[in-house]
Amino acid sequence: MKRFQLLLVFTLFSLVVYGNGVAVVDNVEGVYLQLLSAYTQVSVENQVAIITTKHTFRNEFDSVTVVQYGFPLTEDASAINLRWNINNEWFQAEIAPTPQDTSSGASSSGSHYFLKEYLGKTPLLFDILQAVEPDSELVVELTYVQLLPYEFGKVVFTYPNDYSLIQTDILNYQELRFELYSPRTITNIQLLSHTAEYNSNNGSSALVYFKLYEQAAAADMRVQYSLALDELGLFGFSTYIDDADVPDEHGRGYFVFVAEPDPSENTEVIDKVFTLIIDRSGSMSGDKIVQARNAATFIVNNLNEGDKFNIIDFATDITAFSSTHLEYNTLNRNAALTYINNIVAGGSTNISGAFYRAVPQFATVNDSTANIIIFFTDGEATAGIVSTEGIITHISDLVNQNETSVMIFCFGIGSYVNEQLLTMISSQNKGITQFLGDSELEEKITDFYQQIRNPLLLNTQIEFSSSVIKEVYPNPLPNLFKGQQVIVAGRYLENAPVNVTLSGEAFGQAVEYTYPLSLSSAEVSQYQFLTKIWAKKKMEYLLVQYYLLDLSSQEAEDIKNEVIELSMNYGIISIFTSYTEDDPYIGIGAGAEDDKTASNKNIPTSYLLKGNYPNPFNSKTTISFEVFNDIKTTATINIYNTLGQLIRQMTLIINGNGQYQVVWDGTMQNGEHVESGLYIFTITIGDAILSGKMTYLK
Repeated sequence: MKRFQLLLVFTLFSLVVYGNGVAVVDNVEGVYLQLLSAYTQVSVENQVAIITTKHTFRNEFDSVTVVQYGFPLTEDASAINLRWNINNEWFQAEIAPTPQDTSSGASSSGSHYFLKEYLGKTPLLFDILQAVEPDSELVVELTYVQLLPYEFGKVVFTYPNDYSLIQTDILNYQELRFELYSPRTITNIQLLSHTAEYNSNNGSSALVYFKLYEQAAAADMRVQYSLALDELGLFGFSTYIDDADVPDEHGRGYFVFVAEPDPSENTEVIDKVFTLIIDRSGSMSGDKIVQARNAATFIVNNLNEGDKFNIIDFATDITAFSSTHLEYNTLNRNAALTYINNIVAGGSTNISGAFYRAVPQFATVNDSTANIIIFFTDGEATAGIVSTEGIITHISDLVNQNETSVMIFCFGIGSYVNEQLLTMISSQNKGITQFLGDSELEEKITDFYQQIRNPLLLNTQIEFSSSVIKEVYPNPLPNLFKGQQVIVAGRYLENAPVNVTLSGEAFGQAVEYTYPLSLSSAEVSQYQFLTKIWAKKKMEYLLVQYYLLDLSSQEAEDIKNEVIELSMNYGIISIFTSYTEDDPYIGIGAGAEDDKTASNKNIPTSYLLKGNYPNPFNSKTTISFEVFNDIKTTATINIYNTLGQLIRQMTLIINGNGQYQVVWDGTMQNGEHVESGLYIFTITIGDAILSGKMTYLK
């Protein structure tokens, strides 16, 4: 199977940065290599962005150190390239068909509080097995892709440059280069957080540059830009790549287009019939119920004239502000605010009961309104119907019985929600699901409501005038709202004239918009990132289908394998894949059952590390390697703890071709047994170094 090797084409199109990386020495005690400098290049085209960020660290300890690199990626960002430099030698990571290991290291439950807080819920983690010598430097370069958030012509880019949770020492420099390219006129761009050294804008491209010397990384960086609101429609870009570089059978062409309806005050919006369902079970007590009340207050204060609304709150029992949807007016608004202020947490979680009360209230609505439920919960069902399948069937039956279409948007709060259930509820009812941290409820829900406040086109469909178009995502399309964009990615077999028609309903009437889409007949080098965007959108579609299934079924396994194949072929990390090092002549010590491999560019093909077995172990483990040439020498085996301290050294005579083994019984040089945890070993044979990791369990 062909795979993309597009690791050098991303210097012109980059993305939002969510913080500097961390070189973790000891995750429990909070010990890190010193960050010396941070450079980030950001470029954006049509809100499609890719970032390359480079961090330089120094080992200020007196001993050799091995580290785990951590970077605070957000859920909607996908890493596409990772490499690092030690002693002026670059090493390249590849993607392995195994999930990221979070059982130890920077994201484990035993990690230092500040480290876990900094890295967030979805960090990228990678073990760098090459040892960093005392007073030497490690450089890590990470590239990842994302679609930037957009609202009413405005984009705000935030670089959380506040590194104070990890380090308060000064950095040699902090540098940001932000490049923007747009077919819509760029009306304004500015660096909000600092004084820019350079700021230029010619309407179609803009550049903001900033560099700070000899100061601590203690303040976030923020760039804001605006696009002309009178230049709307469809903006597309495409590339037609060489057949030898295509890893599948869907065609050589890749395209992405951005479409946006008119957001002016003259554009009518569709009236809403709106229900907010609030979880007030016991686990919502404290700050979460306060945030829930604040979010509900914001929504009620920002409904539109002509809307109808209701509020339902649930625990073991179900209560409601009203038995029906009420007209939005001053009297009803004030009564609703009083009701919200009196919501108190306590009891079990009766999800099925909440929907049993909410859905039938939509029976009297018609297709000329946008019928919306926003539902949020912080736990799994513990009252009423508790099975995932039972709740899904229950909601589906309610919707069908009432012969109405309702968009359901779900928010899962914290670590104990049923992700499969919430994903299925939204995907089967033209909504989306978001998963939030405990402290994000108010901010995220109020932001989301602002986005869906003014619906323009419901039951959105897409058609293409030519059959050359294939594999179009997202599927299905979302409903369109005022001030928001729809971003579509797809494939095409060959260049041909194509019209795109977006259709749907507004005010009970059929509405459609038709736009021409230009498709390139040649490879456009600056648009190579389109392959990543398409693959990412298809993976998102497949993951929704995956969670709709019994995860132990063969169908779910087939989808999982398809996601893995996309991830590896297109170079995008997924929940089923992770970074590994790329040279088959050095393993990461995973043992015979887990043949992951790692890399050292200096290792000749004369040696093969076979790993250690068993791993993990509690009495002894056997480290194995093979020699493929006729040499006579001595191999040195060093074992280090996670602080980089040498705790055991052994030697082994090499006498020509063959397989060699050395046994470690978990003892240090003084004969004492080590503590449970992760250990690194290196095998030095002449100029070659093999290395791996192993876990000792008492």
